[in-house]
Parts: sequence; structure tokens; C-alpha cells
Amino acid sequence: MKKLIASFRPALMCLLVVTILCGFIYPVFVTGIAQIAFPNQANGSIITITEENGTPKDVGSVLIGQEFTKPEYLIGRPMGTTNLSPVSEEQRKLVAQRIAWWQAFDPENKAVIPMDLVTASGSGVDPNISPEAAEYQVARIARERNISEESVRKIINQYTTEKLLGFWGEPAVHVLKVNLALDGLIQ
Repeated sequence: MKKLIASFRPALMCLLVVTILCGFIYPVFVTGIAQIAFPNQANGSIITITEENGTPKDVGSVLIGQEFTKPEYLIGRPMGTTNLSPVSEEQRKLVAQRIAWWQAFDPENKAVIPMDLVTASGSGVDPNISPEAAEYQVARIARERNISEESVRKIINQYTTEKLLGFWGEPAVHVLKVNLALDGLIQ
């Protein structure tokens, strides 16, 4: 029996050392560096507004999209992901349902619906839409809020990021920030 315990001792010691290193020391080290170097990102990139009574309120994350369905708001990409092939019959039906929803939601808008409004993103929680998808919604938002289309465009442009270094990625409009600005909760 002593021989059996002696043969397991090195393996158990190795397991203990690796558990302490990888399970405690490394995560504490990485978390500490993240909190010092990137505190906002490490804590979820939370958007906080100040309510009328002066109390702060967390309303969402810069990194995670939220679902908006009221006509006075900018509406983002569909939530959720699928592993459907872009050319599958199921995907075609899903896109057709979403197109029908947009047509019923804003029957006055006869423009072509941008693709990112009828297809989910890879993560399913993309907080951004294309400038074309935002422009598609300008007239409806202006009409619902009884403000000018130019006012809506100005807010959208304020929360549009351009390509990184002028060539990397695509321009994007942050849906939550636009909606908070439309409500007058952020500048």
C-alpha cells in the first residue's frame, strides 16, 4: 500500500501545483493587470446614465446589443444565432419572415431593407448596425418622435465609427448610444 501511495505522490503534487498556478495565481494576475490597464473593458464596458433625481443607472454594455422594438427607436440586428447555411432553405425562410416583419412594422418605407437588419450576427448580440441600416430607419424615427430627419441623422452620425485607420473593418452605428441620445439621456 505504501508503494502505491508513493507512486501517486508525484502526480498529486503536480496536480496541486498546476491547480494553484493555473486556477489561482494566473487568473488573479491577469485580472489585476486588466483592472489596472483596462478597467472599463474589464468591468463590461457598462454605459451609465444619470437619472433626473441624480442617481446613476446602468443601462447596458457598449459590447452587447439590446433588443429595441418600438418605432421611435433605432432597431438593431436580430438577436440570436443560427448555424444555418446562408443558402439553406431554413435561412431563406427566416430572412423572408424578417423582411415581412419590417414591411409590416414600417409600411411607408419602400426602400430595400439592408441585409444586416434581417440576418443575425455571428455572436447574436452585435451592438452595431451599418450606416445604411440606420439610414433606412431615419424617416420612421423622425416621424414617430416628431423631429426632423436631419436631427436624427446628426445623432446617428455622432455615434458612427469609421473604419479603423481608414481601411480596416466597416463603419458602424452603435444602436444603444443612438437610442439613449434620442431620449436625451446622453450627449
